[in-house]
Amino acid sequence: MVSDAYAVCVYCSASVDDPVALDLATRVGAEIGRRGWQLVSGGGNVSMMGAVAQAARAAGAHTVGVIPKRLVHREVADTDADELIVTDTMRERKQVMDERADAFLTLPGGIGTLEELFETWTGAYLGVHAKPVVVLDPQDHYRGLFDWIGELRVRGYAGLEAIDRVLVTKSFDTAFAGLRLTR
Repeated sequence: MVSDAYAVCVYCSASVDDPVALDLATRVGAEIGRRGWQLVSGGGNVSMMGAVAQAARAAGAHTVGVIPKRLVHREVADTDADELIVTDTMRERKQVMDERADAFLTLPGGIGTLEELFETWTGAYLGVHAKPVVVLDPQDHYRGLFDWIGELRVRGYAGLEAIDRVLVTKSFDTAFAGLRLTR
């Protein structure tokens, strides 16, 4: 069964074991469920990705996991997801996640998380979609990245309109409010 609830795609780490990051993921999943929203995730049941999905389900959210065949065993597929969609490729995975989401929330992560953020952010800037793109960064995980992006703006490589298309915040409440903003 497909839920008609507002769907938030969460990008985050599938490898870190930092208790602070895992707590943030758990809080995010619980809040998605508390709001009656749906979770779209990368389909793994480990690290932050697993914590978000487990907490969302525990709070009553419908969860959709999207995972490519190559990662089913590596990321321990979230077989408890209400819907587990297995794709042939990473590109197909991202396409399904994009199509199923009404908004995008990025939490701390590595290069895979960054790639997902940048693709979603670029799509928003280019008008491919009008969905909110939010980065929740309470521990300054991305501070250096966004300092550098600020330098890109100063040097003329990125315009203010592009930079303003993503909301970067340390505040949990501001992030969740931003997920419902239309652009």
